[in-house]
Amino acid sequence: MLVYPPIATEDTPADLFEIAETQHLRREEAAARLHALADALASNNSVEFERDGRRITVSVPDEVDLKVEVELGDVNELEIELTW
Repeated sequence: MLVYPPIATEDTPADLFEIAETQHLRREEAAARLHALADALASNNSVEFERDGRRITVSVPDEVDLKVEVELGDVNELEIELTW
């Protein structure tokens, strides 16, 4: 299970669960989080997230669309997105 710190949800509808945050981590810590997510995806057909004592299970099908985006400039960005 991936646990994230609490965020304000005033603008988020009650039926929408969204995690959108930026944390400053060491590269190794970021890699560990990505490994945990990858391990959950590889061994299950779902991934669990927890925030503010609320747990949500996201069912992930056997096939997904993977998008990798790299932006280089004043601020560099590597974005990984799964959709289905």
